[in-house]
Amino acid sequence: MPYDQKKIVEALRAFERGEIVVVMDDDGRENEGDLIVAAVHCTPEKMAFIVRHTSGIVCTPMPREEAKRLNLAPMVADNDSAHTTAFTVSVDFKHGTTTGISAEDRTLTVRNLANGNVGGSDFVRPGHIFPLIAREGGVLMRSGHTEAAVDLCKLAGLPPVGVISELVNDDGTVKRGPQVQAFAEEHGLKQVSVADLIAYRQRKETLVERVACSEIDTLGGKAQVFTYTLPWDSMHHVAIVFGDIRDGEEVPVRLHSEDVVTDVFGTSHRLDTIMKAMGERRRGVIVYLREGSVGVAHQERKRPASGD
Repeated sequence: MPYDQKKIVEALRAFERGEIVVVMDDDGRENEGDLIVAAVHCTPEKMAFIVRHTSGIVCTPMPREEAKRLNLAPMVADNDSAHTTAFTVSVDFKHGTTTGISAEDRTLTVRNLANGNVGGSDFVRPGHIFPLIAREGGVLMRSGHTEAAVDLCKLAGLPPVGVISELVNDDGTVKRGPQVQAFAEEHGLKQVSVADLIAYRQRKETLVERVACSEIDTLGGKAQVFTYTLPWDSMHHVAIVFGDIRDGEEVPVRLHSEDVVTDVFGTSHRLDTIMKAMGERRRGVIVYLREGSVGVAHQERKRPASGD
C-alpha cells in the first residue's frame, strides 16, 4: 500500500503537540473527513473550532478497557448501524460543569475521560459527549475514524482517548473528498487518511510473531509447521509448509479458515486432498486461520433456506 511517510510523521508530530488534524477515510466507506485532536490536548478554543465546523456531535474514541474502567455501557444492546460504530451512553463531567453543552464544559468532559485518576462515578449520564469504543488492533482491524483517533494517540505517546467530529459544509451537508482537502489547506491543518495510518503501522510494527516450529507427518508426507500469533489476538494460527520454498519461485498457497466439524468430523476431506497435492509436488503452503469456534455456525449458514 503506497503512502507518504513524511506526511504521516509530520501529522503525528503536530498531533503530539496538540494540534487538530484532519483524517479522511476511504472512497469505499464514507469518504468523509473528521477533525481529530487528543483529548488531553483539547482546549475550549479547539472545542469551539471543532463544533463550529462540524456536525456538532463530538465523540471520544477510546479502547474497550478504558470504557469498561469508566463504566460506559453500550448505547444500545443490538448495534445495527451501517458501520457498527460502537457508541456508549453519552456523558458529562460531574464537577465544575453547568449544562454540559458549552465549549468549556465539553472540554472539561473530554479531558477527564482521558484522566486515569477519574472514575465512572465522576460522570453523569446522559450528557453531551459521546464516547466510542475502538476495535482492538485499531485501523488494522477496522478502518474507521474511531480506530484512527485511538491509533493517533498511541502513536504520539498520549493517553488513548481522542476527540472527533465530522466536517460539514455551511448548508449542513457532509464535506467529502476535495472539500475536506480544501478545508485542511485553508486552516493550515495536517491531513492524513485512514489508509495512510494502516500503511504506516504495517511498516513500523511487528504484526505477526512466530512462536513455534516443528515437523509433522501429514497425508502429503513430512511438512514443517510454523505457529504464529498477532499482538491483539491470543489465537495461534498455523502455516504448514511442504518442501523448500526459499528459492524465489512461485509457491502454491491455500488460505483455509478453521472449521472443526468439516476438517475433523466431516466427509469432504478437502484439506486432506490439498495436503496430498502439495505433498506430491513437494511444494506449497497451507495457512490455517483459526477462529476458535467448532464450525457449527458455518454449517448452519451453508444449509439451504427452507421456503421463500
